[in-house]
Amino acid sequence: MAMFTTPTHAWDFTPGSPCLLTHETASFQLELTYDPVAPLYSITVTLPEPWPEAPSFGMRFDGPQGRVIGTDQHQLSNDGRSLTVTDRGFGNVLDGLQFNHTATAQSGDIAVTFPLDGAAEPVAAFRKCEGLGFSS
Repeated sequence: MAMFTTPTHAWDFTPGSPCLLTHETASFQLELTYDPVAPLYSITVTLPEPWPEAPSFGMRFDGPQGRVIGTDQHQLSNDGRSLTVTDRGFGNVLDGLQFNHTATAQSGDIAVTFPLDGAAEPVAAFRKCEGLGFSS
């Protein structure tokens, strides 16, 4: 997989089980999944360099429906480059991505800000999860 090689800014929704929403730029990769069988959501933010060990992870959404959310239930991948949060509800995350202008993912002293241009339609499709009966 050639991650972080070219700056793309598309938000991509892939229906299925699990449903998948991705966004990749030169500086990070964002992946959300929803498994309707569990039911369980996940968000993973992958960076070129490792995330620091930190007691919490948060996301700030700036725009018309701005909000700040956080957790201490995040996990780092073995190489430390991917930070993942799983939960049974992601309404605040989805609202933040769909209805705002920028998002900032932060853990320890690392913060990654990214625009949400073009996110609204793919997030709306992810919410529907192609007829699987999901609602946030």
